[in-house]
Amino acid sequence: MSRGGGLLLAGAALAGYSIVVEPNFMLDVTPYRVSPANWPADLNLRIAVISDLHACEPWMPPSRIARIADVANALEPDLIVLLGDFSGAVPFASRVMPEQWAEALSRLRAPLGVFAVLGNHDWWHGALPRDPGDGGESVRRALRHMGAVLLENDVLRLSKNGASFWLAGLADQMAIRADAGHWRGLDDLPGTLAKITDDAPAILLAHEPFIFSRTSKRVALTLAGHTHGGQINLPFAGPIFAELRFRSTHIYGHFEEDGRHLIISGGLGESILPIRFMRPPEIVQVTVEASAFRAV
Repeated sequence: MSRGGGLLLAGAALAGYSIVVEPNFMLDVTPYRVSPANWPADLNLRIAVISDLHACEPWMPPSRIARIADVANALEPDLIVLLGDFSGAVPFASRVMPEQWAEALSRLRAPLGVFAVLGNHDWWHGALPRDPGDGGESVRRALRHMGAVLLENDVLRLSKNGASFWLAGLADQMAIRADAGHWRGLDDLPGTLAKITDDAPAILLAHEPFIFSRTSKRVALTLAGHTHGGQINLPFAGPIFAELRFRSTHIYGHFEEDGRHLIISGGLGESILPIRFMRPPEIVQVTVEASAFRAV
């Protein structure tokens, strides 16, 4: 075989892997263990994170979403959080309507409940990018149908074994398109945190990770999605395209800055193109616990 033929064959194999295999037949469970400062010694919290489903056929059909829900349940989390972008974002796919993905997610079970925030695509358009948007109302109805609690600039006080914490959820930071490449967010971080009425630790749910730079030490942990972990990553260079696009190195994984923790999920679906390379779809499993070396 000629060198040109070999390169062509290798390119075809790589394209087949990134279009067919990795986005459709792989599912990672990615564990993190974090110990925020001043986290209660008697509060060991397990969280399953589902983000960026982008439901559409054939890439993210209801049957696959149901299997994802089953995997999340098998982790036996204390609570499950859904970090937005339920709507499909691949232009030439077929619709999966909100009622369909909600029915598939309705099998989610966790003792403390299932909680959600909206993502930018839930605001921008309907089930697919070519469908007109409704300000996220169809997604809100679907989440109510499946029994999830939607948090939009709001908080809830939760308890496990007598130890309490706050769960805060932001409205989307890119909800309203202003013009090409510019958005207006509906997030209100100060107003949201002002609803916290005691010293129990707080966990923040946000679709985009950009808010992290503005969080205070009052937020022990921020959970976010949106970036798809780069979606297409290059060997040795990582998510360089995403870093240039978002003008940030906070693209994927666990970050700790000044005692504040951020975990960014790589998500499950795809946006723009139905391709993933070196970032398989994932459910994130977070254990939050007090440090073993905490001073007394």
